[in-house]
Amino acid sequence: TLASAASSSDSETGGASPPPRKKSRGSAAEGAGESGASAAVNAFYKMQANGTGGQEPEPEPQLSCRNGESSSSAAGAVHSNGLQSSANNGLPSTESPASDTSTKKKKRLSQSDEDVIRLIGQHLHGLGLNQTVDLLMQESGCRLEHPAATKFRNHVMEGEWEKAESDLNELKALMHSPSAVVVRVQSPLSISTVRCVNRMKFLLLQQKYLEYLEDGKILEALQVLRAELTPLKYNTERIHVLSGYLMCSLPDDLRAKAEWEGKGTASRSKLLDKLQTYLPPSVMLPPRRLQALLRQAVELQRDRCLYHNTKLDSGLDNVSLLIDHVCSRKQFPCYTQQILTEHCNEVWFCKFSHDGTKLASGSKDTTVIIWQVDPDSHQLKQLKTLEGHAYGVSYLAWSPDDTYLIACGPDDCSELWLWNVQTGELRTKMSQSHEDSLTSVAWNPDGKRFVTGGQRGQFYQCDLDGNLLDSWEGVRVQCLWCVSDGRTVLASDTHQRIRGYNFEDLTDRNIVQEDHPIMSFTVSKSGRLALLNVATQGVHLWDLQDRVLVRKYQGVTQGFYTIHSCFGGYNEDFIASGSEDHKVYIWHKRSELPIAELTGHTRTVNCVSWNPALPGLMASASDDGTVRVWGPAPFLDSQETEGHHWDI
Repeated sequence: TLASAASSSDSETGGASPPPRKKSRGSAAEGAGESGASAAVNAFYKMQANGTGGQEPEPEPQLSCRNGESSSSAAGAVHSNGLQSSANNGLPSTESPASDTSTKKKKRLSQSDEDVIRLIGQHLHGLGLNQTVDLLMQESGCRLEHPAATKFRNHVMEGEWEKAESDLNELKALMHSPSAVVVRVQSPLSISTVRCVNRMKFLLLQQKYLEYLEDGKILEALQVLRAELTPLKYNTERIHVLSGYLMCSLPDDLRAKAEWEGKGTASRSKLLDKLQTYLPPSVMLPPRRLQALLRQAVELQRDRCLYHNTKLDSGLDNVSLLIDHVCSRKQFPCYTQQILTEHCNEVWFCKFSHDGTKLASGSKDTTVIIWQVDPDSHQLKQLKTLEGHAYGVSYLAWSPDDTYLIACGPDDCSELWLWNVQTGELRTKMSQSHEDSLTSVAWNPDGKRFVTGGQRGQFYQCDLDGNLLDSWEGVRVQCLWCVSDGRTVLASDTHQRIRGYNFEDLTDRNIVQEDHPIMSFTVSKSGRLALLNVATQGVHLWDLQDRVLVRKYQGVTQGFYTIHSCFGGYNEDFIASGSEDHKVYIWHKRSELPIAELTGHTRTVNCVSWNPALPGLMASASDDGTVRVWGPAPFLDSQETEGHHWDI
């Protein structure tokens, strides 16, 4: 996986700024300033040469870089990035000593080998191991970056803006490289390349302008703005913003208003990171490229892990690169942790509160039980019982702030009950007509309104006191969901479809069309995906934005019972559903085959709810009169609870 990630195309990456560049003490050509490592290598080769007759070693043919240019040049100055060298304008030497012509010549490196060496060199340089980088480049015959890029880097970091602008003319020709990031058309100089050069020049001049302002050189800053930035005719809107910074009287005001670190290494390093994205990787590597590839590899392994159910740090500090990412099934909520038997009849519905601290279960026994979730042990205990639902409770909905709970009954129930969960008091008992059927409900995101309806054609919008605000005639509602915009309500109906209804402008539109009855549905937190339980078909995943069927999940037994499925797990990567074969099925969102089939219930499983705050906790309600609480294995192997935890 690491190899496949490393072969991906170079991309712009972010991250922390590299450490300040330190000036080295001297050039290897100066003798006294030669690094200890380089001197040791040269001494070794001289001894080797003396042992074969005292002849001076002949240099091997030069190894070319990936852009095909010669990798040596006249002796140059010491680089400001700390690498000591006698050639390539301060870059590491590309020549490797050899004993004599009879010595076996060094094998030419493949392009992938060159890339790896450059990536390692860049990473070591970022750690400040510059002598090691110098030796690595000498021995491999590679170079870290083009001499023109090194010169440009030095001038940017030293704030020599005129020289840096002059360097752009030399870099301009190199932007025609086949590996350049920018999109090009025909030479001599493509339009997109000209734009990139202008963009780079604009960024340089912007830094120059801000540094003048911070130093109090107002006239010089004004000259840059008028005579250099404005003639570029690039991003005039940004130039207007920059001109406003002239009014800043103090450096602190300037840095705060411009959201800028100020003159120095930090801001120049960030500037260099931006400038590097316009240069081909053969000329200058993208910043922190090796870290970016490793991070991509770790993320790819996590995405391919079917049981990954925890947050993974986006950085690499807490990740071992020595082993592959593997999560054990024993850490997944596949094991019965608790069986709640307080209901004395079929349990039709269960739902965790939005904050994950409570579970509500509704039963044919006419009660709603509120369960408290212990944050440490994850055990549930009975908190209070809400009684009086003569027809039984088949559906429950928590208000957005978890203060209220609405309970609905089966098809022949015309009443809706709104409870204050904190006090256990009934706030509203709503019934418009004895002929109504109010079997489904959904809260508006504002928490002050809700919609309810049923298969007899009722579709109401009400306030917390049960007052009727709006109604929609002739819609036989099976299930409801309020969209986050606060205006649109999704309703599945008896025509095997889901339609969107806007109560403000009284418009509606078709979104989903199935070939069989939609028994229930739920929507992901993002509002993009809908999970449907379809009669005789099972569980279907729809994209509501593109209005396409994404996936049909296999395994579940779904007849004409109303079964409620759910999204769950960290980042809602999983889907769980009950089934008429007495099982709970779990799928990874991208896989049609179940990754777990949970047994234990003895009759149809009507509803599954995944705790939104505790991704390792799940509950299921069944006709067997119980609520089962599912979690990780009660006893994990020491290897899975210590050391690498199987999820790094």
